[in-house]
Amino acid sequence: MNKTILITGAAKRIGKEIALTYRDLGWNIIIHYNSSKKDAEELAQNINSKNPGTAKIVQANLDIDSEVKRLVEESKNFFDSIDILVNNASTFYPTPIDEISDDHWMKLVGSNLKGPLFLISGLKDKLKESKGSIVNITDTNLSKGTANFSIYSAAKGGLESITKGLARELAPDITVNAIAPGAMLEPPGVEWTDEQKEKVVSNIPLKRMGCEKDIANAVKFVASAKYMTGQIIKVDGGRSLS
Repeated sequence: MNKTILITGAAKRIGKEIALTYRDLGWNIIIHYNSSKKDAEELAQNINSKNPGTAKIVQANLDIDSEVKRLVEESKNFFDSIDILVNNASTFYPTPIDEISDDHWMKLVGSNLKGPLFLISGLKDKLKESKGSIVNITDTNLSKGTANFSIYSAAKGGLESITKGLARELAPDITVNAIAPGAMLEPPGVEWTDEQKEKVVSNIPLKRMGCEKDIANAVKFVASAKYMTGQIIKVDGGRSLS
């Protein structure tokens, strides 16, 4: 029986690379997306062309409780098991303190914290059956603080906190860890100048930006590490050392 991974925000960027990594391992892959339907369909077609019948797509807005519940139920019905849950989906934009609103709070906390927590709650029995793994994607900059991103930081910080708490609560059946990426990609819809990239790289000991494959490889390792739980693994080229 094939093992199954559910990846939120899997249609593009890091989520897509994680999906392709598990495609090459022959896994069943549940591709969650919110608005990127075309990208999700193309990814599923790519995977199914190599491993027929192994990729399914499901749409859900993680800000909406009923859609999170539907995502849980549809995911349970696709395949016999769920072995890995990767909470990768994220909303990211600045919220200067003079401009914060309830809407910002709902959107940033919804996708970055509330959605992942309730997905874990809904899928814990399936993950327990498979002695599975949960991998949460956070942010290496949380320990330093980032101006103008207070709500995003609070949500991702909360995700790190529940990683540690749930590692205790769900042990010994399920491992729960987090990966905190550093500089990987420009934010969606943004293209950095060469000068901006050089400034970012100058603060990274390994003297390069990361890429999607760096995070996918880290997910593969962490999800398979059965004597590790409650850990936050920084994949940032050493940026957090300074």
